[in-house]
Amino acid sequence: MDKFQIRGGKPLQGTVRISGAKNSALPAMAAALLTAERVTLHNIPMVRDIITMAKLLAFMSAKVSTTEFPAADYSIEAESLNGAVAPYELVKTMRASILTLGPAVARAGIAHVSLPGGCSIGARPVDLHVAALAKMGAEISTDHGYIRAKAPGKGRLKGAHIVFEKITVTGTENILMAATLAEGETIIENCAREPEVTDLIHLLRKMGAEIRGDDTSTLRIQGKEKLHGAHHSVIADRIEAGTFLVAGAITGGDLTIAGCAPEHLGAVIAKLEKAGVTVETLDGTTLRVHGTEKLAAADVTTEEYPGFATDMQAQYLALATQAEGTSVITETIFENRFLHASEMMRMGANISIDGRRAVVRGPAKLTGTTVQASDLRASAGLVLAGLVASGETIIDRVYHIDRGYERIVEKLQAVGAEIERLHGKEA
Repeated sequence: MDKFQIRGGKPLQGTVRISGAKNSALPAMAAALLTAERVTLHNIPMVRDIITMAKLLAFMSAKVSTTEFPAADYSIEAESLNGAVAPYELVKTMRASILTLGPAVARAGIAHVSLPGGCSIGARPVDLHVAALAKMGAEISTDHGYIRAKAPGKGRLKGAHIVFEKITVTGTENILMAATLAEGETIIENCAREPEVTDLIHLLRKMGAEIRGDDTSTLRIQGKEKLHGAHHSVIADRIEAGTFLVAGAITGGDLTIAGCAPEHLGAVIAKLEKAGVTVETLDGTTLRVHGTEKLAAADVTTEEYPGFATDMQAQYLALATQAEGTSVITETIFENRFLHASEMMRMGANISIDGRRAVVRGPAKLTGTTVQASDLRASAGLVLAGLVASGETIIDRVYHIDRGYERIVEKLQAVGAEIERLHGKEA
C-alpha cells in the first residue's frame, strides 16, 4: 500500500496548474447514459474515481475510451444498457456511483444500483433521490443492498414538482438528469447551486435538454423524448485550487494557481484574507497567493455553495493550527468529518472536538510522525500539515487522496515541496 513521505518547512514557490473537477466529471460521465450517441468529455482529471466510473459505465454496456495523459478526454457511447445494473463491487468505493440511477431509469425504464460506499465522513443517505424518483412515477424497492427502480407504464418517467427537504448536490444532479427524459415538466426546488451542478446543466443543454434556472435554487426541466451526443469541457476543480491556495498560505510561500475559476472560490479567498493572507486575481483563470509571517485565527462554518465548502474544511483546519489565536470550525454538512483532527493532534496540534465543532488554538509547532488518512479531503489536510511540520511525516492510506487529486505529489514537488510516494516494500 502506497504512502507519502514529507519533510516539511519549505515555502512553496512557483506555478501550479489546476486539473478538471472530479465532482463535475463524474455526473457528466453518468449523463452519457441518457443518449445512444457519443458524448465526448474534455479536461477530465486522471484520478481513481474517474477510473471507477468508467468501469461502471462499461459494465452497463457503454463503450468507454480515453486518451493518454495529459490530453485527458473521455468518449462514452451507450448504444444500449444491459438492464442498467451497477454492481456493489464497483459501487462500494465511490458514492458518486448513485448518479447512474436517475439517467439509467430515465433512459432504459429500469435500473438496479447498489447502495453506494465511499469515504467514512458520515451518512449521505440516498432517500432524497429515491423519494424524488418515486414522485416521478418510478416503482422503487430496496433489497439485498440494491435499489431497484422501474419507470411506469411504457417505461417513461413523469414530470413532477419536487421539493428537496434538504440541499443535496448528487440528489439535484440525479433528478435533473432523470427529468431531461421525463414526460412533461419537472420543477425541482431547494436545489444545490454548486458550480458542478451548473456545469452539468451546460452539458445537458448541449445534448438537447431544455432547462431553466441556472445558479438558482429552482430548476425547471421540460422533458424530451431523446437526447443526442455532445462535446463538453468540464470546469476547473475549485477544491484542488483551494487546497493549493492553502498550501501557499500555510508554508509562507508565493504560489500562482493557474487554470482555475476564481469566481468559484469566493468563500475560501475571503477566509484566507481574514487570516492575513494576500490573494491576488491576476486574470480570469489565475490567482496568486502570498504567505504571511503571522497568520491570524478566523472562525469557519461549512455551508452549501456559495458558502465555505465542507470539502475545504480539513485543509483550513491545518491552516488554523498555524494561526495566532483561537479558531472555531463548525461542520454543518457531515456529522463525522473531524477524523483528521486526531491525526493532527498526534503531530502536536492543539485541537478539541465538541460534536460538530473543532476548537483550534495556535500557533502549534507540528512535528512529523506517521498518520493515517480517513477520507479524501482528510488526506489533503494531513499533507498540508506535513508541509509545515518539522522532521518527517508519513501518511498512510493515500489511496483516498488518489480518488480526487491528480498527480498531487508531482505538482507539489514542482513548487518546492519535499514529498515522495513510497511503493510496496519501500513504504
